[in-house]
Amino acid sequence: MTLTAVSGEVLAQRLREAVPNSVIEWDDTAVWVEPSSLGSVARALHDNADTDFKYLNAVSAIDFVEHFELVYHLTSLAKRHTGVVRSRVYGREEPTAASVVGVWRGADFQEREIWDLMGVRFTGHPNMKRIMLWEGFDGHPLRKDFL
Repeated sequence: MTLTAVSGEVLAQRLREAVPNSVIEWDDTAVWVEPSSLGSVARALHDNADTDFKYLNAVSAIDFVEHFELVYHLTSLAKRHTGVVRSRVYGREEPTAASVVGVWRGADFQEREIWDLMGVRFTGHPNMKRIMLWEGFDGHPLRKDFL
């Protein structure tokens, strides 16, 4: 089965209608959204008949030092398309973003892994605790500033 990529512009149009003030920018491949609106964005992309993103392939995080970037890869098997949603999370002390576990259960361990290794906390997550390292471990080892 061949899947086509939905452009960031098309995703931005859908999200501006469904979740006002959530879209920051877009390019050919992705749309960037506010980290606090990720839960609403996820619900809109999941439930909208045009996007129908029922499957979350992966959530990952990138440390750009001045900010973290969360990257969500989504798929609709019914519509045979994929999409990418990104979100910039600022702050080194307590970076936070809204959890999408309520929309895609598969985000559970992935968000916990990002918290454990990068230090980005997901508000609304039902079990936000370390998954790879032990409780009490000092720091987040995939951060660029980890010693």
